[in-house]
Amino acid sequence: AKDYELRQYETAKWVSTIIRGETQKEAMRQGFWKLFHYIQGKNEKEMKIDMTVPVTCLVKSGCTDFKISFFVPFEHQDCPPQPTDSDVFIEERKAAALFVRSFGGFASPEKYAEEADALARTLRNRGQPFHEDFFYTAGYDSPFKLFNRHNEVWYFKK
Repeated sequence: AKDYELRQYETAKWVSTIIRGETQKEAMRQGFWKLFHYIQGKNEKEMKIDMTVPVTCLVKSGCTDFKISFFVPFEHQDCPPQPTDSDVFIEERKAAALFVRSFGGFASPEKYAEEADALARTLRNRGQPFHEDFFYTAGYDSPFKLFNRHNEVWYFKK
């Protein structure tokens, strides 16, 4: 469809942290730094790991807990180094079909929510069943990239 795509993702490992009781913007900031320290060597092997994209944030309706995640690079998928920070964990996300809406510019929590609402409306109008109680935001660019930025919102297909 012109305003969204359906993607199939394989099972994969992500390094994640949950930030509780903060605004989404503050949760993203805190979560990013916790995960960045992990890839800079705050792990059992004291190993530096390449930064990957996207950086995702799980947003649940009416909830102030946000799960921030980095994709574990392919060369570490089989055996990612364990985090030494007790707030950081490795999770395996099962294979899934996702409805994805892409947009440009600098994404704020408000912009992500607006894009998620637009995607949800489109999916409902087209009779596409999806899990409506949560969505993921996905950011692909460094804050220093000024042009041609890429952001996404994801809903899981039912």
